[in-house]
Amino acid sequence: MKRIVFALVATGILAGATAYMAPASGQADGEAAPIYGIKVPAGYRDWQLISANHLMGGNVKQVRAQLGNDVAIKAFREGKLPFPDGAVIAALHWSEVLSDENNKVLDVGFPGAGLQSFVAGIPVNVQFMVKDTKKYAETGGWGYADFTNGKPGNEALHKTCFPCHEPAKDRDYVFTRYAR
Repeated sequence: MKRIVFALVATGILAGATAYMAPASGQADGEAAPIYGIKVPAGYRDWQLISANHLMGGNVKQVRAQLGNDVAIKAFREGKLPFPDGAVIAALHWSEVLSDENNKVLDVGFPGAGLQSFVAGIPVNVQFMVKDTKKYAETGGWGYADFTNGKPGNEALHKTCFPCHEPAKDRDYVFTRYAR
């Protein structure tokens, strides 16, 4: 039953990516993020799924998905650390919303189980990690970028990226685990 619920959530995430992240799509010629100079990579929404997760606490309720370019996906599959130069990871974040449509199906398929489905709602932001050990030597070989509606966050926001990832140093600063 957990697999079915996970499959529904993952399907909702991917559908949400297609429907709701359009403002950030195709912005490769847009503004670059401060400090690291990263732009939204063209075609990133066609990358493969690394993992999906749910963030909840305080006022935050988000559905999240991480995508990887071919270099990142290969490294994840092979368990290769550190990640090779050229690996790029995208993290897509949406507000979480209850899906009445999915709940109707769940109620029929699992009567009395009390299952609830949450799906991607309004986009929050999209973040990128770009591996380039020479260019980003001071930040563990990774450059970071955060975009909302295709616009990069300010310099103060980007100064928080590397300190946030430092606790994951033993995993090459990457929190995401590959979902096989």
